[in-house]
Amino acid sequence: MSDSVSDCTAQPRTAVTEPEVEALVRGICFKTGPPRTLGVEVEWLVHELRSPQLPVTPERLEAAYAALRTVPLRSALTVEPGGQLELSSPPAASLMECIGTVSADLDAARAVLREHDLGLVGLGNDPWHSPRRFLREPRYDAMEACLDRTGPAGRAMMCTSASVQVCLDAGHEEPGPLGHGRRWWLAHQLGAVLVAAFANSPLAGQEPTGWLSTRQLLWMEIGAGRAGAPPLDGDPRAAWARHVLDAPVMCVRQNGGPWHVPDGLTFREWTRSGSPRPPTHEDLDYHLTTLFPPVRPRGHLELRMIDAQPGEDGWIVPLAVATALFDDPEAAETAYRAVKPLAERSLSLPAPHNPLWIDAARSGLADPELREVAITCFAAALEALPRLGATTEVMAAVAAYQDRYVIQGRCPADDLLDELYGTDRTLHGKDIRT
Repeated sequence: MSDSVSDCTAQPRTAVTEPEVEALVRGICFKTGPPRTLGVEVEWLVHELRSPQLPVTPERLEAAYAALRTVPLRSALTVEPGGQLELSSPPAASLMECIGTVSADLDAARAVLREHDLGLVGLGNDPWHSPRRFLREPRYDAMEACLDRTGPAGRAMMCTSASVQVCLDAGHEEPGPLGHGRRWWLAHQLGAVLVAAFANSPLAGQEPTGWLSTRQLLWMEIGAGRAGAPPLDGDPRAAWARHVLDAPVMCVRQNGGPWHVPDGLTFREWTRSGSPRPPTHEDLDYHLTTLFPPVRPRGHLELRMIDAQPGEDGWIVPLAVATALFDDPEAAETAYRAVKPLAERSLSLPAPHNPLWIDAARSGLADPELREVAITCFAAALEALPRLGATTEVMAAVAAYQDRYVIQGRCPADDLLDELYGTDRTLHGKDIRT
């Protein structure tokens, strides 16, 4: 959500036509070539260092972030609408380069936050606090007004959620395990497995929601037009271009005053009507940043379905696993074969609004089929990591996660529920995972 976008500008505007939009989207959203770079975006909730259940005042957050902005970081530092902190790595040539850069930046960020008695908490959704806006900017005012039309999920997504987003090259133009068509399909099927394996948000308002990934539930409730994927049939470029054109416009930026928030206007309709003013190339760039599918093509593939993880280094495991399963040809082929049977459960409906993704978010790896596929994929990732130059420490972290969670059919959300209710996983006689 903290995508870099230009402010509403007084520079001359050039209207863009519907065919131009389709051509531009096709050209910029899938940049093919051999997978060679990767990145990660880690979002964190920021809370009281010793008592995370206590709220932090906006004044304290602002003071901490002002101090943090004076620290030289290689990762881009941004702040989410609810005050969550995000670090976005620069493109890295290897897994270990990416891990090293972000780890160093996180160490520096934590040191500054400690001086303000604040800490980073790895949870997919804030279990204690209701949504509260920290940033007051036209972009987020318009986003809130737009998302409020579909219910309270939008405000929660903006202000109380956090994730680990893995960024991978789009892939080869040619077919095969590393081809962009295969990677696009795999991301949407394997994505459900990643949701289940790394679910870490079972609570809201200090109560179980009935979902192990409440964060994923919030995205689903926002709606398919804003947070859904296009159909997987046909060419990925053509499908994404249609999706972009047919997605609702969040807002029309303007100089001075609040931005206009149209109701139900698609970008395709905007190009045809030219009202309230003709859309420009800048408007298209902005529109692309207001779409939040679970896999977002931005030249590379942005995997957006993973909950923020517990512990200071928990984010490394999903980064390592996803990188291995996409960038190592052998592991990619294994993952592809493993998830193919799962595809039938999607009923050909786009993610995340299909039964497969819903089951993954609600039940995690308690779902036997998702557990079986996760075990296969983690084993393939562990075999591939040495070929990607992973250190023994990274492989040990992945192996420990596999033993603690995957093989047991568990995820970090189960730990949170166990902590809340003890090892008895029932509340008033009802399984709280269902």
